Amino acid sequence: MFNIDYAALFQNIPPQLATFLIALIPIAELRVAIPVALGVYKLPIWQAIFFASIADIIVAALIIYFLGPIHKFLSGKFKWVDGFFDWLFKRTRRKFSGKYETWGNIGLMIFVGIPLPMTGAWTGSIAAWLFGLPKKRSLSYISLGVIISAGIVTLISLGMIKIF
Repeated sequence: MFNIDYAALFQNIPPQLATFLIALIPIAELRVAIPVALGVYKLPIWQAIFFASIADIIVAALIIYFLGPIHKFLSGKFKWVDGFFDWLFKRTRRKFSGKYETWGNIGLMIFVGIPLPMTGAWTGSIAAWLFGLPKKRSLSYISLGVIISAGIVTLISLGMIKIF
């Protein structure tokens, strides 16, 4: 995959804003933002968690509330947009459908809360929109998942949980 130096990418801005911006990046999200905030920027734990989590929750809200209108507006206008949305929707359905059917909103929270690639606020929000889940309830469960994920990533970053 890509080897991106996120700290260097945002080196000329305040570390709190850099943490926020890194957390907005799909796939990276808070899984990258928190370790960079703690290890490179030396932010206090509460700031690392706060700025990364807020960014993820904002992304979730934007996706849940605005992906529908954006999709509707762009659909049929550009062939590459249709191809992108088809790919995105197939991948999201494949990753999420069984989990939600089995576990409901708790499944959405767990899916977002497990800090692995292709899980998180981006995919969970797209799934919530795609499956037509209630917006406010979805955002609540996604937010709880973000907080769980932030806690896990922080504990791993501090060496309190060993993954290998």
